[in-house]
Amino acid sequence: MLFPTPLLTPDDHRVLEGIERMREGLRHQVYESPWRLTAGLQKFLTADAVAASNSIEGFKVATVDVEDLMDGERDVEVSDENREETLAYQRMMRYIQTLNDVEDFDYSKGLLNALHWMLQGHRHGPRKTAGQWRRGPVYVTDARDPSIAAYTAPDADQVPALMQELVDWLNAEDDAHPLVRAAMAHLHLVSIHPWADGNGRMSRSLQTLMIAREGVLAPEFSSIESWLGRPGNTWEYYRELNSRGSEYLPDQDVSSWMHFNLTAYHQQAQTVRGRIDRSGRVWEVLSKHARSMGLDERVVTALHDVAMAGRVRRSRYEHAEGLNMQQAQRDLRDLVTARLLEPVGRTRARYYTPGSQFPEQALEIAATPMTLTSPYAEG
Repeated sequence: MLFPTPLLTPDDHRVLEGIERMREGLRHQVYESPWRLTAGLQKFLTADAVAASNSIEGFKVATVDVEDLMDGERDVEVSDENREETLAYQRMMRYIQTLNDVEDFDYSKGLLNALHWMLQGHRHGPRKTAGQWRRGPVYVTDARDPSIAAYTAPDADQVPALMQELVDWLNAEDDAHPLVRAAMAHLHLVSIHPWADGNGRMSRSLQTLMIAREGVLAPEFSSIESWLGRPGNTWEYYRELNSRGSEYLPDQDVSSWMHFNLTAYHQQAQTVRGRIDRSGRVWEVLSKHARSMGLDERVVTALHDVAMAGRVRRSRYEHAEGLNMQQAQRDLRDLVTARLLEPVGRTRARYYTPGSQFPEQALEIAATPMTLTSPYAEG
């Protein structure tokens, strides 16, 4: 048995309509932005989702470091464990992103186990099997006292039947909005807890996949994992999951879970809209500055990364612009000579930060915080 999808209240419908308007607006913003800017935003949003979802599980890697790891950079100061977890999650997310427009797609137990192997295959062993249903009990322990089980998942012998029910539900058509179904899929999977480890990230990834399959926005612009990874939101996320009870009790009202997810969708859309707007304004300032100095337009990519993320590495700029190593090194050397960039470190570990002549206006725009509104307080 799965949780029944709750009926939406008039406020829920109003918030959902607001989310739809923002997402449609975002779609136009993305299409109208320069392709270099859009590509950079897609990479940032993917890295931010990976960093946030992993941080919920205790693997702390900054978004800018995740971006470097995604570019194949080896000299990133993170632990071996965090590196492995980051790259595994990123590979799984990349595959999920490619599934957004597959015509003969359907959900299956095999697909879910394959995704789990991509996430947890590097941890596969006799006690923590990857890509297979768990063979024993699993508990979510209390963050304040690991000797206390905050949640005990269904018995292992119930998992195959529950997962078949979930797969059937995923492939069935109903009248619920796709965003509502995606939120429910997250709750179903995390409550069944079918694997020995990685259940939280798999549940958040399933939600991302279902949003991506909706097709309104590119997958990179659709995930709420970044929102969930903010410390205050993470606490609310656990509180909401814990309110379901200490064991699997699907015959209950989960309206508060839907309220939580609609808030997440709305505020993440606000965040992405603000990021696109801020990035576009920074790009415009830097493009104008580059033209005034007679610089090639491609260097704006490096300058934009420095303004928005605080630094850029040669490998990132090289990949973003499709350059060879010598071309990228020459461009960055010229930017250092012009005092637009300042090199930090030596050889492979070198990265670049704003130089003394970096346009202050761009840095000010990039550093300006945005304000998020509560969608349920707007009625």
